[in-house]
Amino acid sequence: MSLNQVLVFLLLGLGSGGLIAGIGMGVVLSYRGAGVINISVGAIAMLAGFCYWALRTGDFGITFAAPWAVTLTLIFAIVLGLFFEGFCVRPLRRASPLAKLVATLGFLLSAQAAVILAFGESARPQPAILPGGTVLLFGGAVQINRFWIFGILLAITLLFAGIFRWTKFGLGTRAAAENEANATLFGLSPNRLSLVNTVAMSLTMGIVGLLAASIQSVDSQTLPLMVVPALAAAMFGSFTSFGITFVAGLLIGMAESLLTYFETFSWFPTSGGPGNPIPGVQELMIFVILVIAMLFRASRIPGRGDIIDRRLPAAPRPKAPMKGAIRWGALAAFAIWALPYGFREGLIYSLIATISLFSLVVITGYVGQLSVVQISLGGVAGFTVSHLFTNFGIAFPWAGIIGVIFAIVIGVISGFPALRVRGVGLVVVTLAATDAIQNFGFGNTTWGAGNTGAAVPSPSIFGFNFGSNATFHGLGGGEPSPLFGWFTLLLTIIIGLLICNLRRSGLGQEMLAVRANERAAAATGINVRNVKLIGFAIASGIAGVSGVLLAYSYGSITADSYGTLVALNFIAFGYIIGITTVPGAVQAAVGVPGGLFAFALLDWFGLQGNWLSFVGGFLLVLTLIHRPGGVALDIFYGPPKKPFKERPLGRMIFRPSPVLANGAAGADVTEGTTAGVSS
Repeated sequence: MSLNQVLVFLLLGLGSGGLIAGIGMGVVLSYRGAGVINISVGAIAMLAGFCYWALRTGDFGITFAAPWAVTLTLIFAIVLGLFFEGFCVRPLRRASPLAKLVATLGFLLSAQAAVILAFGESARPQPAILPGGTVLLFGGAVQINRFWIFGILLAITLLFAGIFRWTKFGLGTRAAAENEANATLFGLSPNRLSLVNTVAMSLTMGIVGLLAASIQSVDSQTLPLMVVPALAAAMFGSFTSFGITFVAGLLIGMAESLLTYFETFSWFPTSGGPGNPIPGVQELMIFVILVIAMLFRASRIPGRGDIIDRRLPAAPRPKAPMKGAIRWGALAAFAIWALPYGFREGLIYSLIATISLFSLVVITGYVGQLSVVQISLGGVAGFTVSHLFTNFGIAFPWAGIIGVIFAIVIGVISGFPALRVRGVGLVVVTLAATDAIQNFGFGNTTWGAGNTGAAVPSPSIFGFNFGSNATFHGLGGGEPSPLFGWFTLLLTIIIGLLICNLRRSGLGQEMLAVRANERAAAATGINVRNVKLIGFAIASGIAGVSGVLLAYSYGSITADSYGTLVALNFIAFGYIIGITTVPGAVQAAVGVPGGLFAFALLDWFGLQGNWLSFVGGFLLVLTLIHRPGGVALDIFYGPPKKPFKERPLGRMIFRPSPVLANGAAGADVTEGTTAGVSS
């Protein structure tokens, strides 16, 4: 190792670091202007990148020269910003910060699915717009485009910093962020300020998408997932400082480049033998950086003075769960035997997805903590089953039990950040954890699957095989066997009934009290910390069961089986139908990509699962606008009660205080007794 080589790789990191810093600035613009922690900024840059590629390569039927392609791409970015403001931001101005973040998740899923449907999943090399060539520094060649990216984004950073510090527009944005009601009384328009900031964000992402063409191919995952390190950079800047966010993004990119250099040394950890550096180290580093930023900078994030309604979706008592389990269970049992093997496979996947969504019902619907890591916890259990059998010969049922225990341990550890942060902060941390677990945990051969997959034995007891490959077949023949489907159905019914009983129990009431108001719950003698950790343990155990069943169903699992996109799709469909009830989880599981409805669309109309993700993203936003509690609440518990009559006061709207004891309504009165101005 030489100092000159280290310096060369640090300079090479200016490219990726600049892109991270640029996406981080998009996060800051969204938060300062609209109060949204926007996780779809990378997806907007991706759309701009694909637009430029299509214009330059003639994919739209006409090949444009570079100046025209750049101009049209920036116009497209502006139009995209207008659409994003009108569809995701303005209708949810009075929604909670968590609801706003989930809306950006819906836009992210739709954008990714649209790109895959239009251009395919393979990466597309883009025509570069920056000058090529290299310059010799410290004895190594450094591409000139790295310095162009650094200079352009530095200029944008200085421009935004100056605008927000010295112009009336910047001062107005700051005033509306600190107290929207007072800003309105002084003649400022929060809607207009939000619109301008959102368009500026989208235009900046358009520039990032264009700059990315010079150092990487455009695909459906790289730029969208670059939002994870960008969130870490924005966290160091407290979601308000352009300068700190820019510097933090550059340093993260340089650190990633330096890790790439370290991977060439013999002392670097390997996976699968010499010459194969262990994967996912960069993602693990980003997770650690984000946790550090959360611990030391989260308290510095200024609260916004928006006029919002902080009520959470209702979590009503279950109605006759045993009767419903018998009726729908009998129908599902018959369908498992009678359906053709393809539909049977989709139904079994939906049953497994139901159990996974049950874990979200507990941790989000009851405890009020939105965790993205639940699917990854299922992967921990699934890969544990595989390696216990491969390395130690431990099979069913002990392998599955140990796998669930491992998932509970990791889940409780992942729940400790919830003792300090909640809401959007926990979403950001668990999103980074999911990315790190997928790449660092599941992507290596030591405790994951590597690039080949990990074999999982068929479950059997006393020599009786009841796995997917069992000899007993259904009415149409073929695999998976109905025996495995009935086993999965039995576990689904048992877990669903246990969750219904949890909602009625004293522990369930304590969970709802913590969800409604942590301070009030603590004042009544409830141990908030223990309730949260117990909730994470229960949810993790349920997620572990789903992961074990998925492993037994597939017979061979990969990192993508429990990937980040799978987790985001599950959360989206859970929110659409209802993430606070058992019936909502059951209905949502039917519609997830890979489930029964997805196979029906493929078999009957030839539509792939990406169509579900594309439509599901938009449905998620519409649900948050019109039915924040999910569709299932209306179906199983009737339409929402008529709200209290609103009393206008100027341009503000105040509502009577929700009653704290109404745990089923999930009212959050932490910030006061009105739905008015938050502190």
